[in-house]
Amino acid sequence: MSGSSLFERDARVIANIGRLRFSPVTVARGEGCRLFEEDGRALLDLSASCGPAIAGYGHPEIVEAVTRATRDMAGASLLAYPNEEAVSLAEELLRITPGTGERRVWFGHSGSDANDCAVRVLAAATKRPRFISFIGSYHGNISGSMGISGHTAMTHTLPRPGLVLLPYPDPYRPDFTPDQVLALLDYQFATTCPPEQVAAVFIEPLMSDGGLIVPPPGFLKALQDRCRAHDIKIVVDEVKVGLGRSGRLHCFEHEGLEPDLVIFGKALGGGLPLSAVVGPAELMDHAPAFALQTTAGNPVATAAGRAVLRLIDREALPARATHVGGILRTALTALAARHEMIGDVRGRGLAIGIELVTDRAARTPVPVSTTAKVIYRAWQLGALFLYVGLKGNVLELTPPLTLSEEESREGVAIIDQALADVADGRVSDAAVAPFMMW
Repeated sequence: MSGSSLFERDARVIANIGRLRFSPVTVARGEGCRLFEEDGRALLDLSASCGPAIAGYGHPEIVEAVTRATRDMAGASLLAYPNEEAVSLAEELLRITPGTGERRVWFGHSGSDANDCAVRVLAAATKRPRFISFIGSYHGNISGSMGISGHTAMTHTLPRPGLVLLPYPDPYRPDFTPDQVLALLDYQFATTCPPEQVAAVFIEPLMSDGGLIVPPPGFLKALQDRCRAHDIKIVVDEVKVGLGRSGRLHCFEHEGLEPDLVIFGKALGGGLPLSAVVGPAELMDHAPAFALQTTAGNPVATAAGRAVLRLIDREALPARATHVGGILRTALTALAARHEMIGDVRGRGLAIGIELVTDRAARTPVPVSTTAKVIYRAWQLGALFLYVGLKGNVLELTPPLTLSEEESREGVAIIDQALADVADGRVSDAAVAPFMMW
């Protein structure tokens, strides 16, 4: 429409998304770790578009792989016949994902559909209808994956019948100790939730949308042992924190977990829609025509996935995430000396949360409008990132794993200035009113 900005056109035609936007940013193109607005202004992307852009934008190897796969397109579906890209990617995922026995891979388009597939196949194959997950967890936005999520943004939809939601112990806010959570699970098993009714527990090895919470050492391993004793399957959701982001190839490796099923998404496609479930053949082959999606496993998206795995290995991206993430966390922690608003800086690798508070002693969360102002001001200053947490008070940094040391210092300087400007009242309530997210 002539005379309208992309932001205005988007608001008129795209359904129910505007409230999830964090600023009036409009993206015309991307390069490396930067996105460029319609007017050409460059923005440092510290969120990797909510995670998928693990190698940034326009990486030559991903561009070449996708171009080749599109030009020589071997069909458009894995459903009717195999293609080399999908089969090779599945073989590679089986090679890099720990596990024993005969295993299979299922491909989808997002973490939401991958977790949904896992829920359905587990319930059917085990003949156990119940699941365990955590308050604050987010496993997707399809009915099955939404039904096992415990985030405050999901309260518009009731959880799956029989779901047991446990507190996720938070070292910064120790409302529940690990021992208390395990005791609560034992009590559930002894009373309202017989363990023989439970198919699986869904675990985020680093709770992302719940606030970038790093679990207390040993807790998730103890939970796994509890569940193993009752033949309850262990499902690890690596969608947001896997494939090198935490400083290890798999985030669950930090916790000593040995999952039955592993869920991949976001980063796996390098920006293209691609997800995967890796699990035992006896579960994954439960029934034919069980989880069908026509374009899942198509050769273009899976070619991108293969390129992503090559980049992770060749460019040692997990080690880079540890190194650059350490620089970023150290610099952000140092900002707390100048900003009373910073209550905690935490994370692993290049998955970092900055919890904002009004009172450090009481650890009172800032209003979500304050968090929105910091993000809005950072956009004005030239950086993009998001917020998470049950109270919407945690700044989330999940940049491309190709972020350089210089870019990390640039990002810290922008966050420093944004926090100062918000504290000084330089961002109005009216400016952020349309951008309050979920």
